[in-house]
Amino acid sequence: MTVVDRLGNGRTTFSVEFFPPRDDEEERVLWRAVRELEPLDPAFVSVTYGAGGSSRDRTIRTTGRIAQETTLTPMAHLTAVDHSVAELRNVIGWYAASGVRNVLAVRGDPPGDPNGEWISHPEGLEYAEELVRLVRDLGDFCVGVAAFPHGHPRSADLDTDADHLVRKIRAGAGFAIAQLFLEPEYFLRLRDRLAARGCDAPLLPGVMPITTPRVLAKFGELAGVPVPSAISDRLLPLADDPAGFRRAGVEVVTRLCERLIAEGVPALHFYTLNRSKATRQVVSDLGL
Repeated sequence: MTVVDRLGNGRTTFSVEFFPPRDDEEERVLWRAVRELEPLDPAFVSVTYGAGGSSRDRTIRTTGRIAQETTLTPMAHLTAVDHSVAELRNVIGWYAASGVRNVLAVRGDPPGDPNGEWISHPEGLEYAEELVRLVRDLGDFCVGVAAFPHGHPRSADLDTDADHLVRKIRAGAGFAIAQLFLEPEYFLRLRDRLAARGCDAPLLPGVMPITTPRVLAKFGELAGVPVPSAISDRLLPLADDPAGFRRAGVEVVTRLCERLIAEGVPALHFYTLNRSKATRQVVSDLGL
């Protein structure tokens, strides 16, 4: 089934995201998480993509294994970073041959410095909407794109960023997944901006259970904005109490998810960091 099919059952569900393992031990950790989450029937699972080298190869292999060896619906990630169009066609062909029919198409960050200048491959693509069209042209794929509640760092303002997102969807994307945020208003305002432009594609919020001070710091890095002071003031005093920090961090994210469910989101997209325990706890507490 496609991601859009899996989201169309009229109830809030959830999905999970993994990153490609760097070695055999990380691969064992990843597959333990996959097997622990499989009985909960997430709408789909995705594996992030590193351009070039072993990371890319492990992404392709892991996504293919999920398609072939589990009951889960896999979604492959694909970026335009350091790829010619010919190479992109090849990767898309590998996904198709592995039985993968869902692809998240993102332009990707400059290698080495996410905030550096974007330079396209001389025989590659410049924009994510071009990648969406390429994937759709090469097969019967369901394509997703990235969305930015706080605005993409290279967008002039939030309205311009929403215009870019709409163009990606109108290029053939069927849904969008939002980057991390901790204040629901940013996500809900983005959804309102899409609706005002006549765009009703499913928009999924990206969430990540906050289990350690390191994860809290990573949250701010991935979101691209400082952690709200109300949350850091609550959690950081517990930095020397691992169990207390974990309880409070999971509760913060659970309350966020409750607000999003009340606002009618089709699914919650969990960034798992290749672990399942905290995600399973939030999913259980929410009754999903």
